[in-house]
Amino acid sequence: MARRSGLGRGLEALLDNNDDKPSAPANITPAVSPSVDAPQTAPVGAMPSTNKTGDVVQLSVDKLVQNPGQPRKNFDETELQELSDSIKTYGIIQPIIAANAGDGTFLIIAGERRTRAARLAGLETVPVIIRDYTDQKRLEVSLIENIQRTDLNPIEEAAAYKNLMDFSGISQDELATRMGKNRSTVANALRLLKLPVEMQKSLEEGKVSSGHARALLSVTNTRAREKLYREILDKEVSVREAEKRATALNAEDGDKKEKTSAGKPGKKRPPEVDAMAEKFITRLGTKVVIEGDLNKGRIHIDYYSMEDLERLYEILGG
Repeated sequence: MARRSGLGRGLEALLDNNDDKPSAPANITPAVSPSVDAPQTAPVGAMPSTNKTGDVVQLSVDKLVQNPGQPRKNFDETELQELSDSIKTYGIIQPIIAANAGDGTFLIIAGERRTRAARLAGLETVPVIIRDYTDQKRLEVSLIENIQRTDLNPIEEAAAYKNLMDFSGISQDELATRMGKNRSTVANALRLLKLPVEMQKSLEEGKVSSGHARALLSVTNTRAREKLYREILDKEVSVREAEKRATALNAEDGDKKEKTSAGKPGKKRPPEVDAMAEKFITRLGTKVVIEGDLNKGRIHIDYYSMEDLERLYEILGG
């Protein structure tokens, strides 16, 4: 999977923060950052009582623990083994970023994959930079580090966005600015969490794509959404075809409602209207239902938060 880019602030901007307070003293050994020419050459000897924040030190791999705010929950075993083989040959080129937990252990802020691969490679110590971050910044750095270096799956990314928003109380607009993304991108990611658990699981496992998920979200009827979901899994329906099926299912549902309310069959809608509804869904990134024909009608556009409503307003030329 291709690596994503375009983050406005970048990981380095977050790590190089002069406002960070010095860490509490730790029993760790000063070390030089390893390089390809001299991997893991730092001595492990006497343990000083203090260390300067930002220095690269050699730390026992057993003292590194996973950050509870780590957005990435699944790690590909094949990728980890490949990274482990590389570490055996060259060492860890980029130090791990960690924070003193105060109980003799250190929370990994950036470098969870490197730490796991180092354990696979049998390393006893690894190069670490100790930082003193707030809980909010730990979560933010972990999120950006994962997006920059190894793609999170769509549900992991959406959950990380939501956690950061809930924890720090920031809006979608502020989050998008910090992540260097369009607000619509963040809003569409968060909408994925509205899918049923089974569909979210399929998205995590790569059985359906984000495009498929957006098509599913656009279906207004729960049973019709489940029907489309099964078609995507069983028939390997493309995203484009899923979008067309979603539009057709919404039209069928609208015709049924019209028939029930009027007591007579609903008129078959011209295909041009269905095509336009599909364009609206793709452009706005949300559920859109058109009621009417080529002469007149109504457009129903769904939104899921105040930020989502503002996003739609901007797209529509507000």
